[in-house]
Amino acid sequence: MNPVIQKLLTAANKPARTIIGLMSGTSMDGLDVALTKIKGYGSDTSVEVLNFKTVPYERGYQEELQAIFCKETVNLQRLTLLNAITAKVHADIVLGCLKKWNIPVEEIDCIASHGQTIYHAPKSLHGLANYPNATLQIGDGDHLAVSTGITTISDFRQKHVAAGGEGAPLALYGDQILFTSKNENRILLNIGGISNFTYLPALETSHSIVCTDCGPGNTLSDLLVKEYYSQPFDKGGDIALGGKVNFILLNTMLEHPFFTRMLPKTTGQELFNRKFVDKALEKADIRDIKPNDLITTVAELTASSIATCIKEATSGEPFKCYISGGGNHNKYLIKSLERKIYPNIISNTEDLGINADAKESVLFALLANETICGSAISSGGAPRVMMGKISLPY
Repeated sequence: MNPVIQKLLTAANKPARTIIGLMSGTSMDGLDVALTKIKGYGSDTSVEVLNFKTVPYERGYQEELQAIFCKETVNLQRLTLLNAITAKVHADIVLGCLKKWNIPVEEIDCIASHGQTIYHAPKSLHGLANYPNATLQIGDGDHLAVSTGITTISDFRQKHVAAGGEGAPLALYGDQILFTSKNENRILLNIGGISNFTYLPALETSHSIVCTDCGPGNTLSDLLVKEYYSQPFDKGGDIALGGKVNFILLNTMLEHPFFTRMLPKTTGQELFNRKFVDKALEKADIRDIKPNDLITTVAELTASSIATCIKEATSGEPFKCYISGGGNHNKYLIKSLERKIYPNIISNTEDLGINADAKESVLFALLANETICGSAISSGGAPRVMMGKISLPY
């Protein structure tokens, strides 16, 4: 037997596996690296985060990604080259983290790599007749495996699309395994570039699981803060806290058909971008708005769209909301959400044993664990699939 396949088989039969989960979101500011120890599989899974680090990208590489991100027309040569370059960037980061943590490569059973989303195109967004759902992530698994010497499981979203899904959100699969409670209804809310959540009804109820995108997370705020304040994001939500909501603009934004679509739904920066903001300003006939008021208004849009989706999913049942992602640090968002979903309680995933910044990278490590030793997963009407392509290091 191929010795690498034999090693993978051995890992599948171990009581616990050491898996590195990698996540780079639509903010493209860096790579989340979670070193995990995962015991069991399926409903018997438990995860321990041994180490976690977000490694920022160099400015030049960020600019290369931005040149091809969420654009209908790009330089095909640049896209092709960045598929390999992204894998090399991620590989160097992984090896650097292992060196810093003093952990030999040989101790890692596999890498779970989400890659870098370049374009998300569900049929509900592109609207083209006779074309399917599609999504594209770069950062080739073979390059990552060869560069690190570690078996790599990657490209998780393609199987979901192939089985009839939209390729997002995938949090449902990991959330259900890790966070389902016997007697507490839970919302697992992630606020990254796009906001999404999984609603996990208590096992003692007969309510349905829901996993959906809500709309923009930090993406509109980030682009406006970069434009007006030359900062990468609204740290702590301080800019939004200093502004006022323009309710005419907010209501105009909320008129977009995406917000009235039934759950579940997915979206991306292909929709929620500067063009979206400019169209809303024009439609609302707003020609002069203070930058901080604009940033406050898009933050309120994020909170409003999240709260509306949560109310639809939970049908008035009480719940506790656990937040993860960058939005977890935005005080404006949290305060607005608390008002909108009161008396339900907001916490974060650290209360469930998972670092709120590490959650997404941990969930991809969990999906890789299921690929190695679990079985096809299905829940809440989502496709029954086993996700991830296996790339051997040689």
